Amino acid sequence: MLQQPIRKVFDIGDGREVTLETGRLARQADGSVTVTMGKCIILATVVANKEPKEGQSFFPLTVDYQEKFASAGRIPGSFFKREGRLSDYEVLVSRLIDRALRPLFPDDYLCDVQVLVSLVSSDPEIMPDALACLAASAALAVSDVPIKEIISEVRVGRVNGQFKINPTRSEMEQSDMDFIIAATEKNLMMVEGESEECSEDDLVAALGVAHDAIRVQIKAQEELRDLKGVAGKRDYTKPAQDEALLEKVYSFAKDKVYAVAKGKLSKHERTDQFAAIEEALLKSLEEAGTEEAPFTADQKKMAKGYYHDLQYDVVRDMILDERVRLDGRALTEIRPLDMEVDVLPSPHGSALFTRGETQSLTTVTLGTALDELLIESAAKSVYSKFILHYNFPPFSTGEVKMMRGPGRREVGHGNLAMRSLKQMMPKDGEDFGYTVRVVSDILESNGSSSMATVCAGSLALMDAGVPLPKHVSGIAMGLITKADKFAILSDILGDEDHLGDMDFKVTGTRDGICGVQMDIKVDGLPMEVMKQALEQAKAGRLHILEAMYTAMPEARAEVKAHAPRVVKMFIDKEFIGAVIGPGGKVIQEMQRETGTTINIEEVNNRGEISIFGVEKAAVEKAENWIKGIVAVPVVGEVYDAVVKGIKEFGAFVEFLPGKQGLVHISEISWKRLETLEGVVKEGDSMKVKLIGTDPKSGKFKLSRKALIPRPEKKEGPAPENN
Repeated sequence: MLQQPIRKVFDIGDGREVTLETGRLARQADGSVTVTMGKCIILATVVANKEPKEGQSFFPLTVDYQEKFASAGRIPGSFFKREGRLSDYEVLVSRLIDRALRPLFPDDYLCDVQVLVSLVSSDPEIMPDALACLAASAALAVSDVPIKEIISEVRVGRVNGQFKINPTRSEMEQSDMDFIIAATEKNLMMVEGESEECSEDDLVAALGVAHDAIRVQIKAQEELRDLKGVAGKRDYTKPAQDEALLEKVYSFAKDKVYAVAKGKLSKHERTDQFAAIEEALLKSLEEAGTEEAPFTADQKKMAKGYYHDLQYDVVRDMILDERVRLDGRALTEIRPLDMEVDVLPSPHGSALFTRGETQSLTTVTLGTALDELLIESAAKSVYSKFILHYNFPPFSTGEVKMMRGPGRREVGHGNLAMRSLKQMMPKDGEDFGYTVRVVSDILESNGSSSMATVCAGSLALMDAGVPLPKHVSGIAMGLITKADKFAILSDILGDEDHLGDMDFKVTGTRDGICGVQMDIKVDGLPMEVMKQALEQAKAGRLHILEAMYTAMPEARAEVKAHAPRVVKMFIDKEFIGAVIGPGGKVIQEMQRETGTTINIEEVNNRGEISIFGVEKAAVEKAENWIKGIVAVPVVGEVYDAVVKGIKEFGAFVEFLPGKQGLVHISEISWKRLETLEGVVKEGDSMKVKLIGTDPKSGKFKLSRKALIPRPEKKEGPAPENN
């Protein structure tokens, strides 16, 4: 017999209810919860090993989010008709959960933990990504897996000027802010999202609204845990400690590490010198060992860990106490900038952006509507005309690694850059018919290559002639805290990211924020510190923007000569059939004769046409052809016509694409003609004037004669007078 499920129902606002349930599904997992809102049901499970693997030195957490196509009554479109590797969207949701959960586990907990979250029932109006972390946290809450705190995650949108928690898909189409926020009862943990140039105050207000909603969800999880009767968390094996060895490591290396930290060295010089200190430390400890008390392999591993902890402490204390950074910069100082556009001859747009030891080479490619990216999820399939790919090859950090395609980090960094630049891209319906692909190749990395991608992408898009109204720049901020002291760092290095308590990336224009990604690694981030970080980020963002406007003041007026040409046209929907023709005959003929690609679809109750071609003349020919098809002939107008057929009573001419009329033999010339032989022939061009239509047949009546000056009558001899 199945036991009765345990449920907790709570209101998230506007009378919308969410149900947490445990005890019915996946009962052999350490923790299992379903979250239900409307028709949307998410199943989350957590399983953790009882003991860490031998020699384990890091926390192995795995988080996977997957959408089952059956949840929406759909069959996957893949060849195998089953769900395969996670899509980019599923990877991004997995990262949202992972980044929020990871800081919850004790620092000395090294057991494998696997969190699996599945969408098992889809609701077309409810976005599951905002509920996925709630489900994962609830599964941990009702388990005995050791976590320090319960969290939750919500989406905040701003619809018609009002903040709303977890808006529907329809409401999000009208929202100018889209942020997902995770938090504990007291502290913010993670922020990810985009906005249409919101202010720093707007973002702070959104965070406050989100935190209030999250507290309601945390309370519901606590009540579900109590209903289940979870007594406590399991004990676990902690890594061995050796206080005497710790003291030896600090005694030998502390001053040496401090000297290197203050040396204002480059990344590789600093890394090499830290490595040399470590090597000398281990050699010293090995030599100090005796036959009775040798320096063991376990002690060596422990000493390496202590040494890395020492680096962490020394560098943090130096920054907090002396306000000096590893490369000698002030806390608010941005590294030297260098940027150049049009650096590659063949791509349609390119830029090289360098900030300190971080460098991005970014290209832009312009394509047709046929190049749009299909983004498929359980709920819907949509096409995107703006694509951004981020590549992080191992040589960018001077390493040798296997090339296995983009990982989760690359997907996440590329998505942040894409969401930021998307705010300035031409909107649907505007006269810009290209599909745009941006590719950022990171050639060198020492801190925030994703922000370098935003800057390089903005420059490359303008270089390609994409009509961005403003530049978008980005900056990565860091935070170091200890007791009541804190230091906010602008434009952080890779080492500062590793040893800091916050990684805070902000992108935007001169007028507001376009994107945010924030991860907090410590408990307690006062809102005043958050506000100061935002203001410091704004100053840094504007500094970078000034340099970008110097390098590329505005977008090119036209795409480059070697770039394909696209013309976008809008026609009344009743003409769509005429442009396509029976069985596609007309549009196929146009493409064949002009060498262009023509795409036509009905959008917002009108025909939207994109003409794509390599040569400008070919595109103009196709454009004029379509204009002729949709044009309404006007009596009295003059047209360029081509003779299509000769009859004894006149010539049939095509004066607009697909529209023919008769030039009667009497309308060819002012002279009286018995035949048209020798006067006009098929294929001849002539200008004609539309003089009317036949009242019975409705056929067009045209005249060439009306455009020829009437010859003057010759005066004959005067009559004789008789």
